[in-house]
Amino acid sequence: MRAGRFPARPLSAVALTGAALCLVAACGGTAESVWSHAAGGPRHTAAGGTTAWREPAAYGYTLTSTTEALAGRFRVQVHDGKVTEVAGLDEDSRRQVREHAEVPTLGGLLRRLEQARKEHAETAQARYAADGHPVRIALDWSRNAVDDEALYLVSAYTPAPTG
Repeated sequence: MRAGRFPARPLSAVALTGAALCLVAACGGTAESVWSHAAGGPRHTAAGGTTAWREPAAYGYTLTSTTEALAGRFRVQVHDGKVTEVAGLDEDSRRQVREHAEVPTLGGLLRRLEQARKEHAETAQARYAADGHPVRIALDWSRNAVDDEALYLVSAYTPAPTG
């Protein structure tokens, strides 16, 4: 058994990140652009107007995460701002689900982004879909530190119908 929580898998992490980026680009890359996250929710200007995305009461999404604490692909269901169901989509993520890893909501990811910006992280970038929900969040608190980077890719976002 290896020491530490997660064994080093640089090749698999690179392959996972590359595959996820291709998936995100293939699922609407033309509608995506980089905008900043403003207080009160992400805001962007698209076609001359400003749109704000608010976390809906219920939704699902797929998260691909390459962080030291959370690595893999997860299908996430959210209700009333809380994760209600998580399914691991690969071996690492299934193991982490069994170990009760904390998988964030989209609102939680945006709060991490905002916190990184408040703390003047070296990198705190986001990319949003045309409707304003985040599709990519990249964080790096210190360029010189090892293992403080985080990349979150969001795909298959499906808000629950209202009514």
